[in-house]
Amino acid sequence: MKLPFAQIDAFADRPFTGNPAAVIPLDAWLDDGVLQAIAEENNLSETAFIVPDATDEADYELRWFTPAVEVALCGHATLASGHHVLTCEQDRDLVRFRTRKSGVLEVARHGDSYLMALPAYPPVTQEVPGLLEALGVAQAETLRHPRGYDLIVLDTAEAVLALTPDFRALAAIGDTLNIVTAPGIDTDVISRVFAPAAGIDEDPVTGSAHSVLVPWWAARLGRNHFTAFQASRRGGHIGCELDGDRVILAGKCVTVIAGEFTLRG
Repeated sequence: MKLPFAQIDAFADRPFTGNPAAVIPLDAWLDDGVLQAIAEENNLSETAFIVPDATDEADYELRWFTPAVEVALCGHATLASGHHVLTCEQDRDLVRFRTRKSGVLEVARHGDSYLMALPAYPPVTQEVPGLLEALGVAQAETLRHPRGYDLIVLDTAEAVLALTPDFRALAAIGDTLNIVTAPGIDTDVISRVFAPAAGIDEDPVTGSAHSVLVPWWAARLGRNHFTAFQASRRGGHIGCELDGDRVILAGKCVTVIAGEFTLRG
């Protein structure tokens, strides 16, 4: 069996930046174990699988797998999936994806980039035992959203850039996305994101983290539009907007590999 395959750098305006995701269109769902094995073989932070949707809710069903687990929400692989569909189907300007745990997500053309709508997840103040110690931080504001997100707010961008987490200790806390943020340098906001329990020590650019970052920073900044930069080694810029209970993220994509994934029985 040969499956169409594309590797796409999301939140990137040139190759080797942003966050790479694999996108694999399917005619019908394969066994979950096969999907997980494909994601492990790809060894990217996410592999997205899309299947034509049989309902009137959306155009495609969408699922995401890290090399270790299936996840409930992934922003950059949704953006990459939207880029793939809208590149292949030039008559479309909008694609809707039905997901299993995050509702219907949209990706739309926006000039030479895209706008993606994700759910907003406002976090609440909560102490997380062991979290600051695992990050190597003496003191910080900590917040949590029950869908598996921890937000740690530092005073400066320099403090975010200087982090050297203990990834084993972070993973022991649980399968949460650890988002560390501060006011930016040349953007309004800077962040780094760690997910060692999901098999990803540091994620390059994390759309779903901005489901938490955007409502928190919109309240802190007193405005619903701002710019963000995720400061991994690859790095990525994200335009951010809070629109009611939705987060609208702007970003570009670059296809770097197109071909076939071969399954042999």
